[in-house]
This record gives sequence, structure tokens and C-alpha cells, in this order.
Amino acid sequence: MFEKLIRFAIDQRWLIMIIVIGMAVLGVFNYQKLPIDAVPDITNIQVQINTSAPGYPPLETEQRVTYPIETVMAGLPRLEQTRSISRYGLSQVTIVFEEGTDIYFARQLVNERIQQAKESLPAGILPEIGPTSTGLGEIFMWTVEAEEGALKTDNTPYTLMDLREVQDWIIKPQLRNVPGVNEINTVGGYVKQYQVAPYIDRLVSRGLSLKDLVTALENNNANIGAGYIEK
Repeated sequence: MFEKLIRFAIDQRWLIMIIVIGMAVLGVFNYQKLPIDAVPDITNIQVQINTSAPGYPPLETEQRVTYPIETVMAGLPRLEQTRSISRYGLSQVTIVFEEGTDIYFARQLVNERIQQAKESLPAGILPEIGPTSTGLGEIFMWTVEAEEGALKTDNTPYTLMDLREVQDWIIKPQLRNVPGVNEINTVGGYVKQYQVAPYIDRLVSRGLSLKDLVTALENNNANIGAGYIEK
């Protein structure tokens, strides 16, 4: 058999040469379109649903958040499997689709089901779909630092909170406009926040409750568009 193959290749050498040249041209053509990546992403087609549930223990998170979301996701087209993690104050449901499924089609299906799941979730609990990238998609990391002795406009040194503001309000919005950037995650620093620590005894002495205080804060921070009347 092997001898016949060799004899055929010798007798039909021009045909063999044409086939070899054709394979070489095809290889060069495909090589030019081959994606090159230092760490190729081998993750399957999946959509993650992250839900923040502050104050919920893992068991309650599982029962009141994770289970309703998993239930409503059952029966999705081309669904392969569903898995979840319930931790303190956090629920993460991962829906895995069959290979070859368009990721944006899968995200659209999941988003439609999420709207149905919101009806059975506790008030104030809002599930969110994760980004299209996976854990293997992280390609660049940087730090935001201030030179030693650098001062702000008010002649005070930069703090970790100031550097976090520079990252969140200056660097991050500009990087989101770069083609190919899907998500930017910020780690470290201090997020600026305003905390209210009421004196309960003083509230009670004035006939007020914590609910009255929360309502007053919400009303104070509400934005209402100004109107005018032409006369």
C-alpha cells in the first residue's frame, strides 16, 4: 500500500506539486486571519448575572435571590447548564450555552428573563448582567499615583480618596472610549461617601424616627427640573 502511494506520487508529480502549492497558499491565507493572543480565552459561551443583596446571609440569598433567578432561566434556547454561587450579600448565577451560540443573542435572552424574575425578587434587589468578557480577558493593569510633595489646588496633599476620584472620574471615562475596551474594574483607594450618624435620643425627644430622617435625606437629595410660566 505504501509502495503504491509512493509510485503514484512519483508518476503524478505535477498533480502532487499543485496540491502542495495550493495547501501552502491556503495556509498563508488562514495565517493572516489567525487571531494571536498570549493567553487565549477558552471560556465557554456564558452569561453571568450578579445580584447584590446587602445584609442577606448565604441561605437567604440562595432562597430569595438565586433560586428565583435560576428558576426563570430554565428552558432557554440552546441552554447547556446553569450554576450559581450564593454568598453573604451576593448572588451569582452563570448560564452556560452551547458552543456556537451568539453571545449577544444569549445576553438578549437572559435579559428578557431577568425582567420576569424581578417580580419575584425582594424590593430593592436588582440583578445585573456581567460584561461580555471573562476572567481571562484581563489584559492590562495600572496604578494611579501622585508625586511626592504634589499638592492639590487647596494646597493639601493627595489622599487615597483623591486618587480614587481621579481614577473614577477622569481616567476611567476616557478609557471606556478606547475601541476594544469592554470593562474597567477599579480596586483600592477610598470611595467618597457621606455618612449620617444620628443621635437616637435627640430624634426621639423631637418626636422623630429613623424613617423620618431617611425621608428627609431622600427629599433633600432629589433633583427636580425647574419650570417657568410665560405670562
